[in-house]
Amino acid sequence: MSKKTVYAHFPSKIALLEAMLLEKFRCVEEDLKAITSECSDDFATGLHRLLACVQQHTDEIRPPFVRDIQREAPDLFKLVQARRREVIQRSFSKLLGEGRRQGLIRKDVPVHLIIEILLGAVEAIVNPPRLAELELSVKSGITTIISVILEGALTPEGRMKL
Repeated sequence: MSKKTVYAHFPSKIALLEAMLLEKFRCVEEDLKAITSECSDDFATGLHRLLACVQQHTDEIRPPFVRDIQREAPDLFKLVQARRREVIQRSFSKLLGEGRRQGLIRKDVPVHLIIEILLGAVEAIVNPPRLAELELSVKSGITTIISVILEGALTPEGRMKL
């Protein structure tokens, strides 16, 4: 495809990048919504499928890409952060609520607080400078954060079940 054809649909590189990012988020949200709907009454299966989905999608993101977006298109980077926050809140809130109902998530910590801790860790670590400093990929950073936080949120029964 020629540049002329691309620019007939997108007025700039930033507009093309934004369209691509929004489409990626649409796909991620669609996949996560399907999982949370299909596994609405099975916390363990839902959690495993949700984590596998997150790993699959984050495996496609390379640190230089994230760094370049942050540096060259800071408004788009803010959009990515906001959408990531929404996706995590929506997907994990529903799942953790079900885990609580099944007695697999601790009752002494509110679900919304677990989500905020998860979001805080993701925002603090999954950004280009921190990932580089910690020598982590996006995938390994997110996977580690989620496993550490969720393992801490599980009841002893929940740990045995997973």
